[in-house]
Amino acid sequence: MGILLFMKYMMFLFNVLIFLGGVCLLGIGVWIVADPDGFQTLITSNALLGAGGYILLFVGLALALLGFLGCFGAIRENKPLLLVFFILILLFFIVELVGIILALTYQKLIKEENFLHELQKYYKGDNSSEVYSQSWNTIMIALSCCGISGLNDFDNRSHFHHLYPSAPWPEACCKRDHPVLSGVIKDRQKCMENTPDYTNNQGCFITIARSLKKYISISGAVGLGVLGVEMFAMFFSLCLYYNFD
Repeated sequence: MGILLFMKYMMFLFNVLIFLGGVCLLGIGVWIVADPDGFQTLITSNALLGAGGYILLFVGLALALLGFLGCFGAIRENKPLLLVFFILILLFFIVELVGIILALTYQKLIKEENFLHELQKYYKGDNSSEVYSQSWNTIMIALSCCGISGLNDFDNRSHFHHLYPSAPWPEACCKRDHPVLSGVIKDRQKCMENTPDYTNNQGCFITIARSLKKYISISGAVGLGVLGVEMFAMFFSLCLYYNFD
């Protein structure tokens, strides 16, 4: 009886942790979807990375509900609920494991050449109303950087060059008095002539890669923690299932 009571309390404890882990993933999903750094709109060629925030929202909500279901089944000593919980948590364990492997795999795709290809293909200049170009303009102005690698990203290989053949690079690459506040260009002519202190020569890739890897690393760390808790929860749910009358 003492061992059964111990397993019951452990089952309840691990399901509380699953519930909290689900809430954490839900919070991370909201954070990514809210996109505080403005980088999600830059991912156009990889649907999984672009939908990552919404996947975390779904998984987090589902885990929170499963944690509640497991707690309820343990307290009520309900065998059907415990069996349903075990099957569902096993399915989510497999899905999360695959998801973490994919996340680690896709982290390797955060390479400079991949982003450069997208920039040269989709970026349409300073006055474009298209979301991708507007996001790039905002990032380049706010971070005082230019393109992925620098000014040469907008050469004759880029779509921008075909739209504006007389402009060597967009005005978003020009230095400004107060980038975040006024955004007033110091001197457009000197910027287009690449006069020192009037053009942002450094690329934006380092900042973009750091932010994307931050998203993936935090999600992966929480996911691994939840996986460990789920293993114990599955073990105790089976033990209780075979010991309850």
